[in-house]
Amino acid sequence: MTGPIELYYWPTPNGWKISIMLEELGVPYEVKYVNIGKGEQFQPDFLRISPNNRMPAIIDPDGPGGEPISVFESGAILQYLGRKYGKFYPSEERARVEVDQWLFWQMGGLGPMAGQAHHFRQYAPEKIEYGINRYTNEVNRLYGVMNRRLADRDFLAGDYSIADIACIGWVIPHKNQGQDLDDFPNLKRWFETVMARPAVERGIAVGQERRSNIAQDEEAKKVLFGQKAR
Repeated sequence: MTGPIELYYWPTPNGWKISIMLEELGVPYEVKYVNIGKGEQFQPDFLRISPNNRMPAIIDPDGPGGEPISVFESGAILQYLGRKYGKFYPSEERARVEVDQWLFWQMGGLGPMAGQAHHFRQYAPEKIEYGINRYTNEVNRLYGVMNRRLADRDFLAGDYSIADIACIGWVIPHKNQGQDLDDFPNLKRWFETVMARPAVERGIAVGQERRSNIAQDEEAKKVLFGQKAR
């Protein structure tokens, strides 16, 4: 079975990871928008693809053995696409470990901590000083980690890779995280280099017209921040 990859997506830092990757690869894909502010991530059809009710997710109709495969979690999707197409994810083990380290650093650190900074700085109904300071400072520390890493190299793990693709979307809203890139010159140089890539520009542009100001949308905040097991 052949056809374009189906990308289940909303224009957020996690969604951008996959739209950027697909643009970098230059492979056909079809965007299936999942409006997270309206709760479309809880629809049964989507949950069959992404049981964590989070986007992004993909369906590749030409998966292993020519059979369709669905993949959820942005890091797993990047690894899958990198392996399949042999780009931005090296096959040599030492080089792959370098990429994996920084990919998982983003998945476990930069993304979650920046997300919490966004929440307490923009979305929380009460301005809780401890929460704001805790996560703003942690993002600052993580930016420092990137800045030191980039002191003697162009990209995070050698050549441009899925590690850079994973991280760039979480640095775009640095002002909302209380950060100034002028404080991190190596990170700023990396940021400007990656943002200048045409595929990155195209990937970030996907669905931008659908974005809304969640901070001012009380119904969307209830959907996004009131989730429980049931």
